[in-house]
Amino acid sequence: MNDSTEHPLHDALHAHVEEGGADAAGPYLVGLADGALQVARRRQRLARAGAGIAAAAVLATAWVAVADGATQRAHVVQPATGETGNAEKVALISLLPVTSATEIACTPGGGGYTVHASATHPAMCVHADRARGMTDVRAASAKAARSTRIGTWRVEVTLSPADRTRFAALTGSLAANPAPRNEFAIVINGKLWGSPSVTASITGGRLVIVGVYDGDLSSATAHDLALRLDTGR
Repeated sequence: MNDSTEHPLHDALHAHVEEGGADAAGPYLVGLADGALQVARRRQRLARAGAGIAAAAVLATAWVAVADGATQRAHVVQPATGETGNAEKVALISLLPVTSATEIACTPGGGGYTVHASATHPAMCVHADRARGMTDVRAASAKAARSTRIGTWRVEVTLSPADRTRFAALTGSLAANPAPRNEFAIVINGKLWGSPSVTASITGGRLVIVGVYDGDLSSATAHDLALRLDTGR
C-alpha cells in the first residue's frame, strides 16, 4: 500500500455515511475512518524508515464515536510505565536520647533538630545523642491509623525482635531522667517526627509516631510515612 491508496475500512465507512444521510454518528464515523487511515500511513512510513520499535512508544489517541448525538470522547492509550506504587527506598528510623530542648530555633550547623513555630506552639531546638541511640532502624511493619480517642492520625510502628530488645534497654535508661532527658527523638531521613517521653521501659517493641505535637499528621502524611517505613510492602 502506498501513501495515496485509501484503506478498505476508510472507503467502507465513508460509503456508509453517504448512504445513511444525516445520521448523528456520521461525522464521528468519518473522523474515525480518517484517523485510522492516518495511523496506517504513519505506521507504513515508520516501517520504511526502520522505526518499527519507536512506533510502539507513540501515544495513540482514538476518537470514540457515540450514537444519538453524544459528544465525542478522547481515549489516550499510554505506553507502559513499569511498576506501580511507591518505588522509594524503605525509610530508616533513628531513636535517639534527647539531651536538651529549648524554645528557640536551632543555630545553623549546631546539630540540633528545629521545630518551626506555629500558631499554637513556639519554635524549638531539640538536641539528641546519636552515640547512645539506635540508628538506621528498619521497621518490621508500619501502618497509618486514626486515634479512636481524639481522632488524630498516627503511624503505628512495630520493631523486629532484635530491635525490641535494644529499644527496651534504651527506654529503660531514660525513664528515671527529668524532662526533657526522659524523651527520645524519632528521626527519619534527617527530620524530627516526635520526641515522646517515657516513664518505664517499653518492652513490646512498638512505638507510635504522631508528629512533634499530637495532631500534626494529616491522613495523607500518615499513610505516606507508613508506606515508606513498611518493609513488608
